[in-house]
Amino acid sequence: MSGGNVSNGVSGNVQGTVIQAGVIEGIWQAPPPPRAPTPRQVPPELAQFVDREPVLEAIDSWTGDLHGAPRVAVLSGMAGVGKSTTARRWAHRDETRFPGGAFYVDFAELRREAGGDISAGVSQCLRALGVEDQYLPRSLGELSAMFRSRTAGERVLLVLDDVTEPAQVRALIPGAPGSVVLATSQGRLGELMMDGAQLMPLEPLTPHHGLQLLRRLCGEARIAPDDEDARRIVEYCGGLPVALHVAAARLATHPRLTTTALATELADEHRRLQALRIGKERTVSAVFSIAYDGLPTEEARLYRLLGLHPGRSWDATSAAALTGTTPAEAQEHLDSLEHASLVTVAPDGRYSFHDLVRLHAREQTTHTDPGAERTEAVRRVVDHLLARAAQADLSVMATRMRIGTYVERLDGTEGAPPFEDRQQALDWLDAWRSDLLAAQRTAADHGWHRPVWELAEALTALYLNRRYLHDWVRSGELGAAHAAADGNPAAEARLRALLSRPLMDRDEPERARGELETAIAKADASGHTLLRASVREFYGRYWDRCDPARAIATYEEAMVFYRAAGDARGIAIGRYFMGCAEDAAGRTQQALGTLRDAYDRFMTLDDRRMGARALAAIGSAQHRLGRSDEAVAALEEAVGMLRERGALHYEAPAREMLAAIAEERGDRELWRRHLTAALAIYEAGGGPRAEELRRRLAHTEEESEEPPQG
Repeated sequence: MSGGNVSNGVSGNVQGTVIQAGVIEGIWQAPPPPRAPTPRQVPPELAQFVDREPVLEAIDSWTGDLHGAPRVAVLSGMAGVGKSTTARRWAHRDETRFPGGAFYVDFAELRREAGGDISAGVSQCLRALGVEDQYLPRSLGELSAMFRSRTAGERVLLVLDDVTEPAQVRALIPGAPGSVVLATSQGRLGELMMDGAQLMPLEPLTPHHGLQLLRRLCGEARIAPDDEDARRIVEYCGGLPVALHVAAARLATHPRLTTTALATELADEHRRLQALRIGKERTVSAVFSIAYDGLPTEEARLYRLLGLHPGRSWDATSAAALTGTTPAEAQEHLDSLEHASLVTVAPDGRYSFHDLVRLHAREQTTHTDPGAERTEAVRRVVDHLLARAAQADLSVMATRMRIGTYVERLDGTEGAPPFEDRQQALDWLDAWRSDLLAAQRTAADHGWHRPVWELAEALTALYLNRRYLHDWVRSGELGAAHAAADGNPAAEARLRALLSRPLMDRDEPERARGELETAIAKADASGHTLLRASVREFYGRYWDRCDPARAIATYEEAMVFYRAAGDARGIAIGRYFMGCAEDAAGRTQQALGTLRDAYDRFMTLDDRRMGARALAAIGSAQHRLGRSDEAVAALEEAVGMLRERGALHYEAPAREMLAAIAEERGDRELWRRHLTAALAIYEAGGGPRAEELRRRLAHTEEESEEPPQG
């Protein structure tokens, strides 16, 4: 730890905001915060689109006031009728109308990954606006208020897909006049009329427009305008665009298949299904069945088994796991299914079903594949997703303590993580989180205890770094319960201790305390020394919030086990948290010694990020002891180290402390510079303190502009 000269150079590659620090001669100006890219999240529209101009014009008419209150329109209708396609078409008609951006929230996906949590949808939009996870509020009300504030400046568009309850819409009404919320729903959501929403039912295509779409898809040379058999095909497709795309694909991929032959096939299949489904007013399964019957054996098997896939989307490797084939073979079969319009592919290379097609595929596998074969296929894909999560966990968390052996079980091929760096692995976990959670729930439904709790442990690599509190709680609860059912007290202890983190962040301290006390009992029963230390460290952090003296005693217990386990980093972390607790308890002189010891240990381990946090805490303690020169030297060095490691979240409070010391010394210029630097960090990440710092700086500017009295 040095207290001398502070370098003003920045070497190497630095990500994020770079801000000058230390004692600098001349002008010192913090750069403006980087602006997050304007969100343009609405998925691309389909090329073929007919018979929705009246609806598009109705949306135009309803939302045309660019200066009035935000408008809400709800497109309702049965599955497959084209609600999402219509919403996307309108969203892309004039993107310049919404300079603040266009957001997209798929509530069907959120229901699969987070139980329909509305907070997850609002958080998703705030992240798109550049708000970092650590600054996201805890409650839905606070999240919605922040979203309104952040969208108050420019018109924005919200496309909310597959809404099932009014609260999902109300939470995402933006702040700027002229903004629009366009929701789709199978229900009518009449309650939203009380909020001024316009309900717009979407009906199936008329026979005329259904034929028009079919001709566009197949080529007008293939189908004449007066083709009565083509009209029958439209009828058997129920006027639903999703079914018409499948029928058109069959005609396009089988040049010798006539519309007469296809119409006859559909009529026979339709009558058969109607006989099996007495009382159904409309069924479009006939067109899917005909397309399925035309598939080669291996493609048909993949189609059926994909109906069992735990998540909503998949790639060639997870499809291969389902079928027990190679990724190359699975890719070839997926290409065939895409040509048949039975699956769609996204720009990231992942495939998905329309919900109606998924139901059909699931029906086929239930009728065709033996139960044991279906179970084996599901187990293969669950194990595959667990292995992928293990690779990502290893890239993100390196050698952290793990109770599960999922990393150790990676074979020679899987053992080399396919990720270039930690950030890429985190992004993969983020992109696949809904599928990983679905795999965890599927494993739970089958009573496969170990994959449930190992997935919960692997997913903490994501949750410790990104704020998906609702997901974390659900995953952690499920994992802990199945670890208990598996008779593994160490795994249960680990997951319950980790579960305390999101519970504390959700302001549920009593639940968190209960989980921690159970975790301590289970860890002690397991005899796992390092785990016994870790759960006590978590318990100490619980007491940090309300009883520093109790926290100190708990950290002392943790240190006994860290020393017994010989865990050097655990000892350093325990000493750091103990020093912070001693300072909070008023034992500042004692805290200074503890924190210096923690700093030395971190630097020996070459952990400069944690070393910088310890150094910042040392500076705060020295300030409380009246040693302002030493405090400034420690804080300035900490700022430089934190900047070097890209840890801006911890740099901002250190700069606020430097500003406070400058203010005490009467150095208003240095106070302003440090506070401006902290403000830039908070603004870049969406921190709530930005408004307070902006207000203080503005007040100072106003004072400096006042003319002298007398």
